Amino acid sequence: MAAIQTLNADVSITAGVLAGGEGRRLAGADKGLVRWRGLPLVQHVLAALKPQSAAQLISANRNLDVYACFGVPVVRDGDGSGPLAGLAALLAAAQHDWLLCVPCDAPLLPADLAARLLATAQAAHADACTLHDGERAHPTFCLVRTALAASAGTAAAHSIGLGDWLTRQGAVTLHAMAPLNLNTAEDFAALDALP
Repeated sequence: MAAIQTLNADVSITAGVLAGGEGRRLAGADKGLVRWRGLPLVQHVLAALKPQSAAQLISANRNLDVYACFGVPVVRDGDGSGPLAGLAALLAAAQHDWLLCVPCDAPLLPADLAARLLATAQAAHADACTLHDGERAHPTFCLVRTALAASAGTAAAHSIGLGDWLTRQGAVTLHAMAPLNLNTAEDFAALDALP
């Protein structure tokens, strides 16, 4: 088993959770607030992010008052205009040089996700890094320099997709298994069946 990578002491990261989806495959439920193992999904995600980041944020477009109860700042993401709008809101609110962005429906985040994305970005002198599992890209799992906030906001206003925008920024790719997203009732059941 490979050793878990840790962040350099001189690198500070803000972690942001994308919680602005429409929950279409869960009958319109606000996925971040759907409970799994007794807690809302977003609470599992925040717990996984805390050791990997100096600060955490949530981007949402509904139930902002409920999300605020989790003890981290909440930013409005642009009322369902896609994940790039959420990323842009997180980048604008972040107070560190890098933002680690993850979706709210991935409760089993690797403990070294931030470190591996950062190492990949730094090795390539890139301003962004995203995940690819060998079959498809997973742009909602990404690490981005916060200096790109204005670019992300402009692109979101022009309805550019998150993956396309990351490509335009020269994002490099970390090839790794993507954390499981819980999108359907079947996904929840499959995860609950795991030991």
